[in-house]
Amino acid sequence: MQIKTPEEITQMRHAGLLLWQAHQVAAKMITAGTLTRDIDRAVEETLVAGGGIPLFKGVPGKVPFPAATCISLNEEVVHGIPSSRVLNEGDLVSLDIGVKLNGWCADAAVTYAVGEIDEEKARLLRVTEECLARAIGALRPGVRWSKIALKLQKFAEREGFSVVEELVGHAIGREMWEPPQVPNFFTRQMPDFKLRTGLVLAIEPMINLGRKEVVLRPDHWTIASRDGKPSAHFEHTVALTEDGPVVLTCGPNGEGWGMGQSQNR
Repeated sequence: MQIKTPEEITQMRHAGLLLWQAHQVAAKMITAGTLTRDIDRAVEETLVAGGGIPLFKGVPGKVPFPAATCISLNEEVVHGIPSSRVLNEGDLVSLDIGVKLNGWCADAAVTYAVGEIDEEKARLLRVTEECLARAIGALRPGVRWSKIALKLQKFAEREGFSVVEELVGHAIGREMWEPPQVPNFFTRQMPDFKLRTGLVLAIEPMINLGRKEVVLRPDHWTIASRDGKPSAHFEHTVALTEDGPVVLTCGPNGEGWGMGQSQNR
């Protein structure tokens, strides 16, 4: 567990602001007829123009990840690869973006509706975003993460949804993935940790409308719900400071706590 100083958290906030700008550019393109690769191109141009390095591009795997943005549609949970796919009315589209600026990382994701969606999908977005907000609001020094994760899981399941268990959040700093892991669910087998001032976490609930099980697509990256039902994903990079939790990937005046359908569109 790597604890950050207030000065280091300030540097991470600069990365978070650039990331927020990239999300705003992408959000304006969420409309029927847009190609996902065009969104990715605009995101990469924004990050590079701001002096940042796209974190996701080139991440090692059986095939290195080929884009700056993970763009996942409908039943795709995470790690969707931008392509010539077109956004259609009624789609859900999850945008996950990471950046490194001056040696410090930031990571954030949001799921949008393309035009009008049915109430079931809208409720999925609201509940997933609420899971993130509840997690951030519960951050206190000395609290065990498992206590927060259990509350998130119970809330999502009480609303009739399921929590993906094969994917978790993470601490973040000089590197995109730092220990400890930050699950959105509770099992006694998961390693637990106690929150400390100076800890910076990428908290990212991934909630399925149907069952929790997921599958890896043949492209070696895209992870989708096994039952083909929609999924939602919201994420912020959050620092636990002496003044409480601080969202590092929101806007310059604190806007963008929930960057998606339920608050901003």
